[in-house]
Amino acid sequence: MMRKISLILVGAALGASTALVGTQTRLLSSEPALAAASDTYRSLNLFGDVFEKIRSDYVEKPNDQKLVEAAINGMLNSLDPHSSYMDAKSFQDMQVQTRGEFGGLGIEVTQDKGVIKVVTPIDDTPASRAGILSGDIIAAINGDPVTGMTLNQAVDKMRGAPDTTVTLKILRGPKKDAKDVKLTRAIITIKSVRSHVIGDDIGYIRITQFNEQTADGVRNAILKFQSKIPSDKFKGYILDLRNNPGGLLDQSIAVVNDFVDHGEIVSTRGRNADETMRYNARPGDLSKGKPMVVLINGGSASASEIVAGALQDHKRAIILGTQSFGKGSVQTIIPLGQNNGALRLTTARYYTPSGRSIQAKGITPDVQVLEDVPPALKGKDDILGEASLKGHLMNGTDEKHGSQAYVPPDPKNDKQLIAAEDLLRGVTRAQNNVSGDHSAPASGTTSPAPAAPATSAAPAAPATPTKPDAQKPPK
Repeated sequence: MMRKISLILVGAALGASTALVGTQTRLLSSEPALAAASDTYRSLNLFGDVFEKIRSDYVEKPNDQKLVEAAINGMLNSLDPHSSYMDAKSFQDMQVQTRGEFGGLGIEVTQDKGVIKVVTPIDDTPASRAGILSGDIIAAINGDPVTGMTLNQAVDKMRGAPDTTVTLKILRGPKKDAKDVKLTRAIITIKSVRSHVIGDDIGYIRITQFNEQTADGVRNAILKFQSKIPSDKFKGYILDLRNNPGGLLDQSIAVVNDFVDHGEIVSTRGRNADETMRYNARPGDLSKGKPMVVLINGGSASASEIVAGALQDHKRAIILGTQSFGKGSVQTIIPLGQNNGALRLTTARYYTPSGRSIQAKGITPDVQVLEDVPPALKGKDDILGEASLKGHLMNGTDEKHGSQAYVPPDPKNDKQLIAAEDLLRGVTRAQNNVSGDHSAPASGTTSPAPAAPATSAAPAAPATPTKPDAQKPPK
C-alpha cells in the first residue's frame, strides 16, 4: 500500500485502516459493483492497447516514461485543477518549499528579457555577505553562461549542499562591469513572516506563505511586540495575508491558535462521513486579546482563507480588503516510491468554524477597501478566483469570481493598510472606497468606522498578484 503524507496543501492523509475498510466494502458489495469493476478493467485494457500502438507505430520513437506521466497527468487533470502528478524533481522542489530550508546562496532572482537578475539578497546569507546587490545581473554560474537557461535551470545550478562553493559572474551598473564572486553555500531559511512596529503602537505581521517556519515566526513577532510596546499603549495587530497563496494546514491552525484560546479552528470533510477531522484551539491566547485586523485580497488563498475564516467566525478580528480566492479543498501528497515522484490528490474540503465551505466562494471581508490601481495595471490587477478555474469543485449557485489583488509598493498609498491602522487607532474619516459592516468586533471591542488614507510607515507588499500555490523560493 502506498504511504500517504499530509503536507497539507491544506488537507489530511487518510489512514491505512480507512483505505482497507473501503476496499472490503467494495468486495462485499453485490453484482452491480462487480460489473462496474469489470468495465473498469476493460477500459484499462483499452489503455494498454493504445499505449502499445503508440510505442510501435508512432512516426518517431516515443519516450515510454513521458507517455506514462502524460497519461497520469491527463487522468488527474480531469478531476479538478489542484490534483496533479509531480515527477521526482517537482516533488523534491515542493518539499523544499514546505520545509522552508535548503542549501543555497540566499538571493531572490527573476528572469527579465532573457537575463537572470538579482531581486534582493537575503540578510545574513552568503550572498549578502559577499556584497551581491539588488539589480546585479548573473551572467555565468561556475563558468557556464546563463544565456539560454530557464530560471529554474539557473536556480538548480546555484543551489547545492551546504559548504560547497559556486562562482557567479556578476554584471553591475550601467556599464555592466563584470566581476567573479566565489560563494560558499549554506542552509538558507525562507522567511515567510516579516514584522515590525507601525508608529509606536501597532504590531504589523505579514505572512507570505505557510511553510514549516511560519508558526514560529508569528509567535516570535508577537513576543517581540509585547516586549517593545507598553501594554497600555498597544493598539493591536495587523495580520497581512494579501497575495498569500497558502501552504501547510498545521501552520495555519497554529497561527489562529496564537489569537484564540477555545473552539474549533477548521474542519476537513472527505467523501465519507467518518473521514471528517476537526481541529480545535488549545487554551491560551498569546496575543492577550488585543484588537486585530486581517488584510486579505483576491490573491489570498487556501491556508490564508482558513486563518481569515476562523478569526472572522470567532469574531476575533475585523477582516478588511477584498474577496479572497476561494480555494477550499484539501490536497494529500502521496509518494509513489523511490524516484517516482508523488501524487497530489484532492481528498476533502475544509470548512470554517461556523460550517462555511469557502470552496469557489472565498472569504467576504467585513470591510471592503479598494486600492487605487495605476492606469497601466487597470484590468490586469484582478485575480478571477477558484470559481473561474476549469473543472473546479462546485459549491452551489452563489459562487464568487475573484477580486482585486493589487497592493501598492509604497505603503503611503496603501489604502487597505492605512484603513487597518485607523481602525485600530479609532480614527474616523470619510472614505469613498470603503464599504461593509463597520461594527464587526475585534476581541470583543466595538470597532470604529474605517478610515481614509494617511501616511504610514508599514513595509511595502508585493505590487503584483501572486498566483495561489505557485510560489518561487529564494536561491
